[in-house]
Amino acid sequence: METRADYIATVRNLPAQLRELVAGLSAEQLTTAYNAPEWTIAQNVHHLADTHMICVRRFKLILTSPRFQFTAYDVNAIAELPDANNADIETSLRILDGLQERWAVLLENLSEDDWGKVGLGSSPDSPDYSLEDLARVYSQHGLNHLQQIQDVLDRMPA
Repeated sequence: METRADYIATVRNLPAQLRELVAGLSAEQLTTAYNAPEWTIAQNVHHLADTHMICVRRFKLILTSPRFQFTAYDVNAIAELPDANNADIETSLRILDGLQERWAVLLENLSEDDWGKVGLGSSPDSPDYSLEDLARVYSQHGLNHLQQIQDVLDRMPA
C-alpha cells in the first residue's frame, strides 16, 4: 500500500527521472511515433507539464473553494496542439522542475482535514475525488508516462 510519503516522493522525483530518461535524445527521436498510435516522447513530456499544471490548480481550488467541481478536458486534443508536438521539451521540463517541487511542498503541509477535502465529479456519472485520491492518481500518472516513454525508447531503431 502506498502512503502519502510515497505520493510526495513520487511527485518530487518525477522531473529528475524524466530528465534522465530523455537525456541526449535528438529532435527526431523526440517527435517520431515509434510506438504509434501512442504519443511521441515529446508529447508525453508536454502532456505531463500540461496535466500536472491542471492538477495543481485543482488541488488549490479544492483547498480554497467552498465547492469545487472538476471540468473535463480532451487530453488527446491537447496533445495534438503545436506546442505539444514541439521537440523543444526543455520548457516543459523546467515547468515540471518548479511545479513538482511546489506541489510536493503543498502536499507535505496538508492537514488531515485537507487530505479529505473533495472535488466534485464533472458530471453525475463522474466520481468525486479527495485530495488523497488525486495525489494517488497523479503520482501514478507520472510513473505511467515514464513507462510510456520507456516503451517508445525500447521501440526505437538501434
